[in-house]
Amino acid sequence: MPGIANARIRLVTDTTACLSSEFLKAHCIENVPQVILFGEESFLEEVEISRAEFIRRLRISPVLPKTAAPPPGEFVKAFARQLAAAETLLCLHPSTEVSGTVRSALTAREDAFALDDIRILDTRTVGGNLASMVIQAADWVEQGWSADDILARLQAMIPRGRTYFLVPTLEYLHRGGRIGGAAALAGSALQIKPILQLLDGRVEALEKVRTQQRARARLIELVREQCPPSPASHLCVMHADLEEDAQRLAQELRESVGLRQVLVYPLGAAITTHGGPGTLGVGFFT
Repeated sequence: MPGIANARIRLVTDTTACLSSEFLKAHCIENVPQVILFGEESFLEEVEISRAEFIRRLRISPVLPKTAAPPPGEFVKAFARQLAAAETLLCLHPSTEVSGTVRSALTAREDAFALDDIRILDTRTVGGNLASMVIQAADWVEQGWSADDILARLQAMIPRGRTYFLVPTLEYLHRGGRIGGAAALAGSALQIKPILQLLDGRVEALEKVRTQQRARARLIELVREQCPPSPASHLCVMHADLEEDAQRLAQELRESVGLRQVLVYPLGAAITTHGGPGTLGVGFFT
């Protein structure tokens, strides 16, 4: 049961959660950077390259960038900082189907912190829903829940997560090798606008429609059909360099679902590399 706020638990996540630096700092959360590669140049996301600079380079680069999971050394530094103030670390990271982040965190724990209480969770999601899980975990930590209870509650959230998104082209997902079961759409006619989903941690095709307008309308329908009108749904909108459209979508969802708060997350460089500029998505928990 909750009691006195438990300062002996600290959280670790990474830049695929797309959380603001203000939130992370306020809740003492470590944010391990993903690695962005432009040819022979490598950058730590949000440390050595900003979101704006990444988008600028992405639009003019003759070759598509690549991504890599944070090296174990980045986790070693993050774990050491958090263990200086806590007994237990809860680490929330993206699906192993789309990222090697969990494997890198496990390597760091095994190599340098084998005797410490570091719990690493494959959330089976990424982006806005990962952000929602981190936000919820921070709230439970500050309410004083035990690490066992928080981890159990987070694990219970995983199968309830839903993420649907639109991409202007499948080129980025295809080249980045993250296309999963949506690969069959790669050769479709250009007028086909696929609605994609994150299903058990993999990118899968959900439906095909003929126009971007219809795809967006269907995105709203899916939320209205499946998302409960409760703050516990953690409904959010995600976008890659599409701020105005994302804000409009969030407002439409507030009105149609009946929620006062629908957070909007700008997707970071590691996710935008694979979805491409113009990606627009929604995330929530049933």
